[in-house]
Amino acid sequence: MSADTAHAADHHGDVEVDALDLADELPGSGGVATPDVAEYATRLGDDALILSQQLGWWISRAPELEEDLALGNIALDLLGHARALLRYAGTASERSEDDLAYWRDEPDFRCCWVVQQPNGDFGDTIARQLIVSAYQVELYDALTDSTDAGLRAIAEKAVREVSYHRDHAVQWTRRLAGGTEESRRRITRALTDLWPYVEELFVDDDLSDRLGDAAPRPSALREGFDTTIDAVFAEAELERPQVKPAMAQGRLGRHTSHLGYILAEMQWLARRHPGATW
Repeated sequence: MSADTAHAADHHGDVEVDALDLADELPGSGGVATPDVAEYATRLGDDALILSQQLGWWISRAPELEEDLALGNIALDLLGHARALLRYAGTASERSEDDLAYWRDEPDFRCCWVVQQPNGDFGDTIARQLIVSAYQVELYDALTDSTDAGLRAIAEKAVREVSYHRDHAVQWTRRLAGGTEESRRRITRALTDLWPYVEELFVDDDLSDRLGDAAPRPSALREGFDTTIDAVFAEAELERPQVKPAMAQGRLGRHTSHLGYILAEMQWLARRHPGATW
C-alpha cells in the first residue's frame, strides 16, 4: 500500500463519517437557512454531489488498486459535503436532501460546468480534480469565517478533506507531467480542454451581494487559486492554457448536455421505486 493510499484510508475513516453526520448537528437558529443561504448551499451541494457521482465511476476502473481506494474515498467525502449542504439548503423549503438530489430535474440544478465534464481518461479526471479541489480549498477556508453558523460548521469539516483532495490531485499532476511523453501529452491536453470552465467558479452575481459576510465573493477566491495553480504548473513545467472562457451558466440552471446523462444514472433507482427504503 502506497503512502497516498494509507493517507486516503486513514483520512476516510476519521473524517468522512463526520461529514455524513454533520447535517444532523447544524448550529444556529434552529438550523434553518435563509432563502439566500439556501440558494448558495444548493450551488455548493450540487457541485459536490455531481463530482462525487462522477468519481464513483472509477471504482474498479482506476489504473491501480490504490487509486480505486483513493478516488472512492474522495467521492465519499464529497457525498458527505453534498448531504450536509443539501440538507441545510432544504430547511428553507422543507425539502430533504433526497428530495433535492433525486427529485429535481436538470434546470433545477445549480452545479458549475467543470464538474459535469466527462471522466475521460485518468488525465482528464486528475485535471478536473486539480481545478475543483484548488477552488474548494479557497472556498471552504473562507467560509470558516462565515457569519452563517450552518455554512461555517460545514466548512470547518470540509476544508480538512478538500485539502487532501488537492494534495492528491497536485501529486498526480506532477507525476503525469513528469512521466512518459504520452502521460505528459494527456495531462496537458486535459488541462487545456477543461480550462474554459474555470472562469465560472469566480464570477460574482446578485446573490454574492445579498449574502454579504455569510459567504466570500467568488472573485475574492481567484488569487489563492491562481497561486496554487501557478506553483503546480511551475514545478511540473506546464504552461497555463491560453483559451477563451466558456459561456458557462450552471448557476442559472443552464447546463451542458453531459448533466442529463449523469442525473439519469444517479436518479433512476429512486424514481423507479419512489418511497423505497433499504
